[in-house]
Amino acid sequence: MAAKIKKGDTVVVMRGKEKGKTGEVIKVLRKENRVVVKNVNFVKKHVKAIPGVREGGIYEFEAPIHISNVMLVCPKCGKPTRVGFRMVQEGDTLRKYRFCKKCGENIDLVRERVKK
Repeated sequence: MAAKIKKGDTVVVMRGKEKGKTGEVIKVLRKENRVVVKNVNFVKKHVKAIPGVREGGIYEFEAPIHISNVMLVCPKCGKPTRVGFRMVQEGDTLRKYRFCKKCGENIDLVRERVKK
């Protein structure tokens, strides 16, 4: 299945304790259907010290959020939107684009194939 949300996309959180926050996707965990969003969903982890390797203490980092709880913010219209895919024939090449379902504009090129 093609990725509807990619690294570098701007997303808004739609559900959970971080609802309404916007951030950039840092990492996509495809097997777990989760994304890590910059400055969203911080958790604290208590870590024991390992001599010569790391210091102990309380570390704070961004935890993954389920992909169904975020929506892509369209770079053209600036609204949270669902993402669709569109195949466009241009000469002898077939191009697959992600597009905004609200305004209909192409977001970016996903794949390009040359027809034989």
